[in-house]
Amino acid sequence: MAGTVSINLASGSRAQAPATRDAPIVRWTLIAIALGFLALFLVLPLVVIFAEAFREGIGAYFASFNDPDALAAIKLTLLTAAIAVPVNVVFGVCAAWAITKFKFPGRSLLVTLIDLPFAVSPVVAGLIFVLVFGLQGWLGPWLAEHDIKVIFAVPGIVLATLFITFPFVARELIPLMEEQGTEEEQAAMTLGARGWTIFRRVTLPNIRWALLYGVILCNARAMGEFGAVSVVSGHIRGETNTLPLHVEILYNEYSFVAAFATASLLAVLAIVTLVLKSLVEYRVRRQIARAAIGEESS
Repeated sequence: MAGTVSINLASGSRAQAPATRDAPIVRWTLIAIALGFLALFLVLPLVVIFAEAFREGIGAYFASFNDPDALAAIKLTLLTAAIAVPVNVVFGVCAAWAITKFKFPGRSLLVTLIDLPFAVSPVVAGLIFVLVFGLQGWLGPWLAEHDIKVIFAVPGIVLATLFITFPFVARELIPLMEEQGTEEEQAAMTLGARGWTIFRRVTLPNIRWALLYGVILCNARAMGEFGAVSVVSGHIRGETNTLPLHVEILYNEYSFVAAFATASLLAVLAIVTLVLKSLVEYRVRRQIARAAIGEESS
């Protein structure tokens, strides 16, 4: 019977029968449903964004970015990503190395804490930082005495973005490094290699594509984060508004062309992220295929 597994009891071998072949109407119905969802929830919103952005012509589109507030939002978004992504790369590599290469008390707790931003609402995350660093928070009075401003300032935006994005790199590296084990690093140690040399010559080449994949996802989320940043920013125009916050303000003021023009930058970022993600996955598949061919030939 198609789709079943026959077991040869005499030899103990197991052979899988051909996969189930659905009727053409079932196959095409499922494909149509999938394409319909993609068209409705992905393609149509993108078409609307760019159609509204260019509704008054290409001149009005580019004029939207001459606004000093828009330029300030772009600069702040780039600055936040430029800080958050490298910090998360360092954290992700260190956390993945510690979790996969060593056994220590609290290891399972560390893995759970890394996943915490996935479970906590971004708005709640922003409120946490307000309670810690706000004027009425735990550290607020001390920060005010030393004239250090975190909430409603750039440091608060960076901290909120760091919190939201720090799982991405670690979560891409941990499963891969667990699968690879420690044999290669131990072999390098027996040959006299130490510390940074082992990481640069042995570990990094094995994780480079997963690391790049995590960096791409982390950067996209850092630039597109809204909830947590909205809580800690104060919505100060020209100072603490990132691109998503600037889009919200323009839309609420009925500046639709400028709002959709700014939103199109985020849409382009999403498209570029998907393209880079696909390229990385393609390279990983080719690397795995070459490794499989090498094992078969040997």
